Amino acid sequence: MAAARTLCGVLALVCLLAPRGASGQELADLDYEYLTFRGVGFDWGYLWPRRVEPTGSVALRFDMGYAGPGLRIMPSVMYWSSPFEQSEITELEDHIEALIGDQTGGVPPDVDLGSIEWQDIAIGLDAHVVWDTLFGFLTYGGLGIAAHILDGSGDAIDGTLVDDLLDSVTAGFNLHLGMEYPISPRLRVYSVGKYEVLSDFQYFTARAGLQFMWGPMAPGEER
Repeated sequence: MAAARTLCGVLALVCLLAPRGASGQELADLDYEYLTFRGVGFDWGYLWPRRVEPTGSVALRFDMGYAGPGLRIMPSVMYWSSPFEQSEITELEDHIEALIGDQTGGVPPDVDLGSIEWQDIAIGLDAHVVWDTLFGFLTYGGLGIAAHILDGSGDAIDGTLVDDLLDSVTAGFNLHLGMEYPISPRLRVYSVGKYEVLSDFQYFTARAGLQFMWGPMAPGEER
C-alpha cells in the first residue's frame, strides 16, 4: 500500500534525526503545570481512503499543552467529503437488483443509484509524545481517538434505507507521526501523517498547517 510505504519512509527519516540531549531532558521533565489552552492550528490535508475517492480535507487543532513528561494533548475537528468509488456503487446496485429479483420472482430491474457522496466530521483527541531534534524541529508521534459523524447523500438514495445505513456516528482511533517548527514564539508550521481506523473503514491522511500561539512555550520548545 502506497500510504503505508510513505509512512514508513517518514519514520525512517525521523529515526535519522538524532534527539538533542539537553532540550530533550527538559521536555521529558514537564508536568501538569503546562496543561493549558495555548494555541489553535489550521491545516489542509489530503486523504487516501478505502471505498471512496481520494479527497482533500480541512481541520482545526487546539493545543492544550502538556499533561505530563513530553506528553502533549491536542483535540481536533476535521471535515472531508467525497463520492463513493464506482465499484462500490455498482456492487450495491447489483445487490438491490438481485434482492428485487428474488422477492418478485421476475426479471430484475436495472438499478441506477447515480453518484453517492459520503462526508465525515471527525471530533478527535490526540496524545503526542514530543521530542526535539536537530535544527530546532520538534517531532511527535502517538495515538488518538475520535468520534466520526458520517453522512451519506445522493439524489437516488435521499430518504431511503440506504441513506439511513450510510448515516452513523462511529468511534475510531489513529496512529500519527509529525514534525513542526516554531517560526516565532507566536507562530509555528507543522505537518503530520495519520492512519485512521474505523470499524469497517480506514484511510491515510497527510496534512500541513499553521498554528497560532498565545500561551508560553514549554522548556525545550524554543528555537
